[in-house]
Amino acid sequence: NNMNKFLEKLRPLSGSEAPWLPQDPVGMRQQLQEELEEVKARLQPYMAEAHELVGWNLEGLRQQLKPYTMDLVEQVALRVQELQEQLRVVGEDTKAQLLGGVDEARALLQELQSRVVHHTGRFKELFHPYAESLVRGIGRHVQELHRSVAPHAPASPARLSRCVQVLSRKLTLKAKALHARIQQNLDQLREELSRAFAGTGTEEGAGPDPQMLSEEVRQRLQAFRQDTYLQIAAFTRAIDQETEEVQQQLAPPPPGHSAFAPEFQQTDSGKVLSKLQA
Repeated sequence: NNMNKFLEKLRPLSGSEAPWLPQDPVGMRQQLQEELEEVKARLQPYMAEAHELVGWNLEGLRQQLKPYTMDLVEQVALRVQELQEQLRVVGEDTKAQLLGGVDEARALLQELQSRVVHHTGRFKELFHPYAESLVRGIGRHVQELHRSVAPHAPASPARLSRCVQVLSRKLTLKAKALHARIQQNLDQLREELSRAFAGTGTEEGAGPDPQMLSEEVRQRLQAFRQDTYLQIAAFTRAIDQETEEVQQQLAPPPPGHSAFAPEFQQTDSGKVLSKLQA
């Protein structure tokens, strides 16, 4: 009722009637400011509650998606460790083969190349379900978010639905892009490791240095793991950023935000009315 009365006083400002000038513009401006402050004070508890509830539900979404990204990190660590063990070239048996002669060295290096191809391919296959699980989890948990936010969001049902659909689409695309980048990283790792073992030490009288070869493998695997971790971390930050944007769209800013303190010093009455109605 207070809001209706407040806007009723502003109706002549809408421009739909003849231009209207108050006899006491300064007094009118002061009265409008005081009444706006009263309206704002009454609305603040509801705005704060809505903002908090929407934010709480979005934080719930972030926490629900966290285990999926942690699974990705754990799988990367596990598979890199597996590769490290399969490509170990500093053991006494492999060292003897590398230093024993050209034929033995060539046979070992070819075997290591085969291991690279086999285990990076296995890495891809085992990693795929975890990436797919993340995509499915996004769809399911965003729909749960929709149901939980609906009673609290000041936004209209149509706007809420649109925001949720956009959020789901963005996160799904980012999750698929993350999976594709990790697959590309694996392809690059396979090529780099294969080159490291290709033709090394197969010339007469030239045996590969086991320690240097082992160090190169370690560095390649470490670089892959670090780069993949950074990409997963960037995806996690994208989740935070996208959900924060949704909160700004669905819930009013918290009390004291500048959007709720419009100034009456401007001369465009249409802008004044628009801001006050908002």
